[in-house]
Amino acid sequence: MSTQPKKAVVVGALGVIGRYIVDRLLAAGDWQVVGLSRREAPARRGYTHVSVDLLDPAQCTERLAPLTDITHVFFAGFQPATGKASGFASNVGPNRDLLANSVSAIEAASPGLRRVVLITGTKYYGTHLGPLRTPFRESDPRHMPPDYYFDQIDWLTGRQHGKPWDWVELRPQTLCGFAPGTAMSIVPAIAVYASISKALGLPLRFPGASGGWTNLYQVTESELFARAAHWAAETPHCSNEAYNLTNGDLFRWCNLWPKIAAVFDMPMAEPQQISLTEQMADKGELWSSLRERHGLQPYTYEELVAWPFADYVFGTSWDVISNLTKLRQAGFHEVVDTEQMFVEQLTRFRREKIVP
Repeated sequence: MSTQPKKAVVVGALGVIGRYIVDRLLAAGDWQVVGLSRREAPARRGYTHVSVDLLDPAQCTERLAPLTDITHVFFAGFQPATGKASGFASNVGPNRDLLANSVSAIEAASPGLRRVVLITGTKYYGTHLGPLRTPFRESDPRHMPPDYYFDQIDWLTGRQHGKPWDWVELRPQTLCGFAPGTAMSIVPAIAVYASISKALGLPLRFPGASGGWTNLYQVTESELFARAAHWAAETPHCSNEAYNLTNGDLFRWCNLWPKIAAVFDMPMAEPQQISLTEQMADKGELWSSLRERHGLQPYTYEELVAWPFADYVFGTSWDVISNLTKLRQAGFHEVVDTEQMFVEQLTRFRREKIVP
C-alpha cells in the first residue's frame, strides 16, 4: 500500500455506490474523503461534503477550486432519464457532462491527481436492449449508440492522453445496496413491493417477464463493489483498463423467490407480469399509512424505490452474465453468495424498520 497521502473525491457520494465507497475509504484509515452531490450532507471525521450542481460548469469550477490536494476521483454520478431504460439518448449529454465538469475542475485544482475510477455498467454491452451473447467480455465490440457510457469513457480517455494521471473503469451489474433519495437499487424495490402486496392480502408474485423468471442473472453487492473500487484505486497495473465486476455467481429468480417470500412471511403465487411503474403509482398513500402504523423510518415512498428501474430488472428475459476472468487475473478475487445476500439485506430492511 502506498505511503503517499491519499485524498479522494467521490462524485455522487450519497448514491447506491458512492456512499459505500465513502465508508470503505474512511474505514481504511489512511484516506481523506470529499463527497460531492446536489444534496447537503453533514461532515464527519475524515469526510467533508460539497453541495454542487455538476451540470453547472461555472458553479462546479468555483466550488471545487479549493480542492487542491486531491489524488483520486471515484465517479459514481448519475443523471437518470424518464421512461424506459433503453431511452439513453435523452441523458447522454447530462451524464457525459457530469463526468467532464467534475474531472476537469478537479484536475485544474489538483496537480497531484493520480487516478480516476469510473463506474459504468453492463449497459455498455447492451443488456438493456435485448438478448445478446454471453458472457460479456471487456473486449466485446460496442453496440449501436446512443449509450452514455461510450461518451463518458471516450471523453475520459481523450482527456487523460498525455497526462500524469490515469483511469480504471468498473462495470457492475444491478447494484444491491441502500441509498435513500437515490433509489437505484433492486433490494428496496423488492422490499416495498413485498410489503405492499402483504398489506393488500396478496401473495408474493414475481412481477417480471416470463423469461425473466428462469433466465440466468447476476448482481453486484454495493459493499463488494466498494472494496473492488478501493482495490482498483491502489493497484498500479490496473492503469487504463476496464473490468467487469459482479458477485461472482449466477442465480435464477425462480429459485430465489421462495426465500424472499419467507423473509416477509408470505405465501407465493405464480408469476404475473405487470408494470410496477403503473401499478404502484397510486400506492404512496398506502405506504404512508404503513409507515405510521409500523413506526418505520421516515423515508418517503419516492426516496425508497424507483419503479422504472425495477421494471427494467424484472423485465430482462435474457441471460445476463459477465465474464470475470480479467478481474481475477488482475488480482481481485472476492465473491458474494447472491441468494444469501438478498436474504440478509431484506431481513436487515425489516429489522431496521425501513419496511414493515
